Amino acid sequence: MKFVEEIAVEEFLPTFRSLLAEALRAEGLTQNEVATLLGISQSAVSKYVHGEVDRNERLLADGELQDLVERLADGLADGEMTPVEALIEAEVCIRKLERGGALAELHAEAVPELAEFDGEFAIHDPDSRLRETGQVRASVRRGLRILRNTEPFARQIPAVGSNLVECLSDAETIDDVAGVPGRLLAVRGQVTVPGEPEFGVSQHVAGVLLAARENGSDARAALNVTYSEALRDALAAQGRTPAEFDAERDVDEAIADALAAKPDADVL
Repeated sequence: MKFVEEIAVEEFLPTFRSLLAEALRAEGLTQNEVATLLGISQSAVSKYVHGEVDRNERLLADGELQDLVERLADGLADGEMTPVEALIEAEVCIRKLERGGALAELHAEAVPELAEFDGEFAIHDPDSRLRETGQVRASVRRGLRILRNTEPFARQIPAVGSNLVECLSDAETIDDVAGVPGRLLAVRGQVTVPGEPEFGVSQHVAGVLLAARENGSDARAALNVTYSEALRDALAAQGRTPAEFDAERDVDEAIADALAAKPDADVL
């Protein structure tokens, strides 16, 4: 486990400080003045200016960082910017680089699992897709644990197997739905789970969930079981609302008709 903040301290900070120290010295500031502005010792400034610290080549070539250093050096040197204002600008730059920039790339190299998530994301965002995918996987794991520990459930698994799925809040395709690779099977009265939850591995159950959501349902998860009138009646007795659909028809059309007839259905 490596935090992006560690990357910022180990890679961004020495690179940024050395570039800014060089730029300020080039503006004519003394070593002492640079040390005061940056809040570091004169010996540290000397090391930065004389290339005695390691700098990250990727960050050195980053246009965002180059622009930042130029703006800060100009502003600090002529007094138009205070050290606090410079700090704020640097923090903003760091957040940008953490969101799909050089720091995000370095973080993904240090934590290869992050490469599974396509596109730009903010790792600090509590509402980020990255965080939600982790929460959905964890939720499916909890559900599977409950099913494994519920002995009678094995008898409800159909011959083709069951699957437990859960989707992201903005799910549009099966790639936005997490489920079990393969199927849940009943083996000698026990529920067997073939693997860890993954996105995009369920076709049928995920398709039913997406079709239901497309037609007004707010369901986030689904589980298929063996049909029986006794089970249907038991679910209805617990306050559930069953709705029938023709499994031989196109799933989307059949579920659309079923939910049109019973919009509040939560069992199909």
